[in-house]
Amino acid sequence: MGCVSDKRWESFPDMFSAGLSLKETQDEEKEAKFNAKFPFEKVFPVYAMSLSKPDTDSILNSGRDPIWEAVREEAKLEAEKEPILSSFLYASILAHDCLEQALAFVLANRLQNPTLLATQLMDIFSNVMMHDRDIQRSIRLDVQAFIDRDPACLSYSSALLYLKGYHSLQSYRVAHALWKQGRNVLALALQSRISEVFGVDIHPAAKIGDGILLDHGTGVVIGETAVVGNRVSLMHMLPKSSSNM
Repeated sequence: MGCVSDKRWESFPDMFSAGLSLKETQDEEKEAKFNAKFPFEKVFPVYAMSLSKPDTDSILNSGRDPIWEAVREEAKLEAEKEPILSSFLYASILAHDCLEQALAFVLANRLQNPTLLATQLMDIFSNVMMHDRDIQRSIRLDVQAFIDRDPACLSYSSALLYLKGYHSLQSYRVAHALWKQGRNVLALALQSRISEVFGVDIHPAAKIGDGILLDHGTGVVIGETAVVGNRVSLMHMLPKSSSNM
């Protein structure tokens, strides 16, 4: 899948000739910009309730990428609301041509250290994701799982930028692809770094399906022989207090 080119900063209604917009909102400012709800539930139906799985293959082949379009529009709106974040949002999202490149940039900057440089990591992540259609599908199904099942997930862009459960899961997917290529040492190096940064330890040989919600993630360990199916939610639950505080 090639990048979806979108270097023009045009308004969302202009991007969709049918006058469809990103989503309904109670915010009057957003309502003035978006005059109808874009049917993400039709493109990516809620599959957490055992409904049909989104047909991402047809979307990947169509030349359109509604989730990436949503991420870009959200980033533009956030840059307007919080100008202090405009450089960060531009570097992380708006400077890139597709979701894969933006995600590679975000992950590389999260996982870099003095001996494993962000530029090196970005090359690794980008090369793997741009040539692996399974990962291209998984990163979209995963982010949709966060939107559908995590009340704390405010938007597609917030999952991409801030949620370490999503970050650790996508970093694992790259390490898993490297493991399958026989690049075991590099895959294990990534596993170690993912564990160190995110507090999530997933062996690169583990098999994990699509549409995964990894909520918070701190302390999660998934071993080499583990198998996690599709549309699974891994949640952190606070224990009930045994006494009144």
